Amino acid sequence: MDWTKPEYTRSQVDKAGELLTTHDADLEKINSALTVLNNWRSAHSFPMNTFQIRLRRVSKSLDRNSLIVQRLKRVPSIIRKLERRQTNTMKLSQMQDIGGCRSVLSSVKLVKQLRDTYYKKSRLKHKRVNEKDYIQNPKADGYRSIHLIYQYKSDKKKTYNGLLIELQIRSRVQHAWATAVETVDLFTNQAIKSNEGKKEWMDFFRLVSSAFANMEGEPAVPATPIKPEELHQRITELTESLKVFPKMEQWAAALQTIEPEVRRKHVHFFLLELDVTPANEKLKITGYPKELETSATEDYLQAEKDQSTDPKNKDVVLVGADSIDDLKKAYPNYFSDTTVFLNYLTGYLTQSSPGQLTS
Repeated sequence: MDWTKPEYTRSQVDKAGELLTTHDADLEKINSALTVLNNWRSAHSFPMNTFQIRLRRVSKSLDRNSLIVQRLKRVPSIIRKLERRQTNTMKLSQMQDIGGCRSVLSSVKLVKQLRDTYYKKSRLKHKRVNEKDYIQNPKADGYRSIHLIYQYKSDKKKTYNGLLIELQIRSRVQHAWATAVETVDLFTNQAIKSNEGKKEWMDFFRLVSSAFANMEGEPAVPATPIKPEELHQRITELTESLKVFPKMEQWAAALQTIEPEVRRKHVHFFLLELDVTPANEKLKITGYPKELETSATEDYLQAEKDQSTDPKNKDVVLVGADSIDDLKKAYPNYFSDTTVFLNYLTGYLTQSSPGQLTS
């Protein structure tokens, strides 16, 4: 198949990123900048797929139940990242996570084994430029995972050389927590993931992350209770005051999913368009075979333009996965499915001695 190739210089890409963060350009300039951005983003598909193939092989060798997917970063997320105070000196061409692959494994032990096997025991031509261990050093908001950043390098596909791909490696419990955060963000119009949510919800997820870290035998989130009893009590109180269980169950019951022909064979890309407008919640899924990668990324950009009229209630993402079933496991937030998260939370809340992982 013909993969999208970069058509613009890095200088042109950076100028497009700068224009999209000014908010005072006319529509014609914005659309031109979006065309440049979409080509740059789409060009990451080939190296991303290359890394995904190896990540899948190594992951399955360690854990046959591992889950591997890939995704291109959403335009709104790219723009927000360029605008953030801590990253406002970043250029679009330098962004490390435009193309990303994710592996979810059964345990945190296997996560670390995969990390070590992937780059410590291999002879990759691609250059590892960064590693972020958010398991050993959890983020202040509670996020936990391992990120590996690679720079693509090939003697045969030189046009993609230098593009950066991020690999995320998580345990099931870490994945359940992260996707539950995104579900709450989507259905309550918050931005907990960007540290811009309501205090009660942010406190809830920070504390739950610490509880899950304790159960996995890993370092807790900074500035959370050290005593298990105090942590358990605060989580119990917030679970009740926020009505976590009834709200999450209600969101799942309300969502209507439209899946025309996505269960057919040879579908590799899935375009998810989520609308959480009250009383009209629906998820539309469109499937594409590998050879229609260009069409998929073009439709992705158009869907993002359409959602810009109502960004609080709509979201869209293009994902690469082997099947609709893998898609639902990897992105349960788009299906408003927090079952796994609620199961872990139930197991924690009902323990007589908090601190042991149950599933």
